[in-house]
Amino acid sequence: MKRYRFVLLVQQNYTFEILRPMQKIMRERGDEILWLALGKAVNTSLFHEDENMTTSIADAVKFNPHAVFVTGNVVPDFIPGLKVQLFHGFEWKKKGHFRIRGSFDLYCTQGPFFTTRFEEFAQQHGYFDVVETGWPKMDNVFPVGASSAERSKKQILYVPTFSPRLTSVYDLLPELDKLAAQNRHDIIVKFHPKMANDAIQLYQSMVSKHPNMHIVDSSDVMTLIRDCDLVLSDTSSVIAESLLLHKPVVTYKNSLPDEYLCNFEDAEKLVEVIDSVFANSDVQADNFALFAQQYHPFNDGRSSQRIIDEAIKRIEYGLDAKGKKPANFLRNLKLRKQENYWPWTRNNSLHLGK
Repeated sequence: MKRYRFVLLVQQNYTFEILRPMQKIMRERGDEILWLALGKAVNTSLFHEDENMTTSIADAVKFNPHAVFVTGNVVPDFIPGLKVQLFHGFEWKKKGHFRIRGSFDLYCTQGPFFTTRFEEFAQQHGYFDVVETGWPKMDNVFPVGASSAERSKKQILYVPTFSPRLTSVYDLLPELDKLAAQNRHDIIVKFHPKMANDAIQLYQSMVSKHPNMHIVDSSDVMTLIRDCDLVLSDTSSVIAESLLLHKPVVTYKNSLPDEYLCNFEDAEKLVEVIDSVFANSDVQADNFALFAQQYHPFNDGRSSQRIIDEAIKRIEYGLDAKGKKPANFLRNLKLRKQENYWPWTRNNSLHLGK
């Protein structure tokens, strides 16, 4: 079996949970892997000792990868290889999810809802391929297993978005305080890495009063979802992940509420709504299968394998699309400046490893 060189690009800590299933398959194949961590948001201590990583664009260029796998919005064109977009979530309700930025050769979509849109874009632009593979992060939990947690109380996972326009952190703060004070449920709060510091401080102060309420900073969101009984959010990609794991979801002022959610608009109704959902847990259950059909029909835990197979097919035989990719001069100049990568002005030696 032919071996390949792959770069896994990390720009946020939550990317580890998405890309490590890819690494598992690559290692089984015997491929060479280089993790490229870009930006100050990445905590490099999260890399494992056996993971080959660098923070240098120059290292990634000299590695000469066959493909670069990306969950963010852009990737430097001057890194060699096929550029593969995997997405960082199911955030179609947020601005920019369906924006074509000229960075990618291959889009690997989660399900028909996304595939249809990106296939339309592929027809319009003509220089990239689209293939429906499923999302690698879901390989962490599919096939779905039972939670190992045993509790005397129901556990609520609160996962608000960081977006100032969409976040529920301020409106729901006093209501969550009331809910915690009742001591009927355990409440876990998981903030987005970009959450405003003032909001985090407010919740830290509140949590200090309630032994049944905790803030966690784990990057393993899927385990948190699997082990909870209900997910509370607003407009976040975690909503889709929760529904795929058959968890009831309550949302506050969701930007595009649909039949899969229990959405409410009055913050003071929080306790009432949660009680109602727990009392009628089968109501949402009927929608789980319908949601999966549209947004992520794969439940075999093999999305990473499909993505790698599709990438290799294009490495060996080329893209189906025959159009010319945009040059992206300004964006690449900005990325060179941001990473201080000017190879014609200095020598760059390759330093791999943690």
